[in-house]
Amino acid sequence: SHSVRCGQSTKIHCSNVCGNTLNCGKHSCTQVCHAGKCSPCQLTVQQVCYCGSNFKEVLCGTKEEFSDGFGNFSCQNICGKKLNCGKHNCTQACHPQPCQLCPRLPQVVYRCPCGQTPLSKLLELGCVERKVCTDPIPSCGKTCGKLLSCSSYEFIHTCESLCHEGDCRPCSHTSNIYCRCGFKKKVIMTVLVRVFLLFLIAAITFMCDKRCNKKRSCGRHKCNEVCCVDTEHKCSLVCGRKLNCGIHRCEEPCHRGSCQTCWQTSFDELTCYCGESVIYPPVPCGTQPPECKKICTRPHDCDHPVYHSCHSEEKCPPCTYLTQKWCMGKHELRSNIPCHLTDISCGLRCNQMLKCGMHKCKRICHKGECLIDEDFCVHFQGCMCCLKRNLMLLFFRIAAISIATKLTDLQLGDSVEISRLITKKEMKQARLQCDEECLALQRNRRLAEALEIDDNSDPFNIRSSGPKYSDLLKEDARKDLKFVSDIEKEMRMLVEAVNKGKHTKKSHCYPPMNRDHRRIIHELAQVYGIESVSYDNEPKRNVVITAVKGKSICPSNTLTSVLDKEMKSRPPPPIPHYKQTDKTSGNSSFSKPLKEEPVIDYFDVQD
Repeated sequence: SHSVRCGQSTKIHCSNVCGNTLNCGKHSCTQVCHAGKCSPCQLTVQQVCYCGSNFKEVLCGTKEEFSDGFGNFSCQNICGKKLNCGKHNCTQACHPQPCQLCPRLPQVVYRCPCGQTPLSKLLELGCVERKVCTDPIPSCGKTCGKLLSCSSYEFIHTCESLCHEGDCRPCSHTSNIYCRCGFKKKVIMTVLVRVFLLFLIAAITFMCDKRCNKKRSCGRHKCNEVCCVDTEHKCSLVCGRKLNCGIHRCEEPCHRGSCQTCWQTSFDELTCYCGESVIYPPVPCGTQPPECKKICTRPHDCDHPVYHSCHSEEKCPPCTYLTQKWCMGKHELRSNIPCHLTDISCGLRCNQMLKCGMHKCKRICHKGECLIDEDFCVHFQGCMCCLKRNLMLLFFRIAAISIATKLTDLQLGDSVEISRLITKKEMKQARLQCDEECLALQRNRRLAEALEIDDNSDPFNIRSSGPKYSDLLKEDARKDLKFVSDIEKEMRMLVEAVNKGKHTKKSHCYPPMNRDHRRIIHELAQVYGIESVSYDNEPKRNVVITAVKGKSICPSNTLTSVLDKEMKSRPPPPIPHYKQTDKTSGNSSFSKPLKEEPVIDYFDVQD
């Protein structure tokens, strides 16, 4: 103790050992004099379990469960000590002494093993009375009915064996277990479910092979996880979309909505093309060059004055300076044409000489070479006889087979270019003058153009005057009337369908056929105003016809009806006349009719 001033709060310590009793009540504190409670005892002592099979070291003074004078804690193992009967061992978990009585003693067992029938009733039925614990317990013969270990609040399974001693047999029932996501199920023994619940709780579920098809949180990618149980489906991929700057990409996790603005910054000055306008750093990425009001200083293709301002685009706006330029056909010099326009049409007819050297292009002023296929020679198209006569005059220049081929193409409605066969000088020398029919067609065509009448409108009743069938076509129809009748029926149906329907064109493909039948189709197509084209090579060559609305027509008289009228109006055939000869000449009384000379068909070639 020390003498101190009243009210002084200084704690007083000495150098002696504390010596106070610790929490264990057995040992004293060894620390130097201190304030407050002493620390818990740090010495270790050894404790033994109730059954004496296990030991453990604890701090002295640790709270003990219960001491029976032999042990201090339960190790949860089977006790295994001999019971008072001296024949059976204790089956309880490690427990304080003493052990319970033998559960098989006669004075303890009052019922059969299943517990449904008292032993007194079984004794009345003649069962032997038990004397010691080793005597068997009489069975009542009923179904055991005890709850099996697999039973739970969801289902109850009982033993189906007869009343017996010992443990019941394993459960024979099955149970369904489902995968994590609940898509698939498995059927297993119920006893295995109990084992899983006791020891391997995590193994009671399994994973199926189904992949999740739900969208992730980003709304772009699918989850694609196997047996997925996730509810949020967060996306772990990187967004990767281009930011507003158009240079860098978003590095955030994949997300919905727009990406954030680019965080990159440049510390260089951003100027316009001429350098007059400047944006000083820091310059956020994606910032456009500043606007400049000065005249553009970029190099231009023309020497005209520049009126547009400085710009950041690489290509300058088109020059709008008004100039004079020739049209595409060099017909006239046009004024007030913007500089950037190159292909200018004057609206006049081209009038350039075609390759044939005889006719001029009738297209409106156009770019490039004149095309014969788009507006081919009207003279040859309208007057087939003129071309035939020209070809006969040039017979000494080409072989007979070539002539036949060209005539066949004409017969099928195609045009023939003869400029490759002869020179321009020879063509001018061999050129025939148009006859009255040619002049009438040209006059009607000029009149239709002046009145702006469509060629398909038939203003001069050329088509309505009745179809014109060639003699060769009539002769072929007489040989195969059924084929011609079927072709005409198909063509009439095609023309009616295209004129009544919404489509402007309608086509029909015929099966492969020989060249005679194809020639008949081509000639009939001309009468009906139908386009016809042959495709493929022999022997699979076929014809495709196409009807055009407003151009294709159905003739008033079909070829079959024309043949019927001719047959009715034709006089009966004359009786063959046989010349009588002299009997003495040794010849027969009547001579056979003279055989006609064979006629060479120059159209009998590939179409």
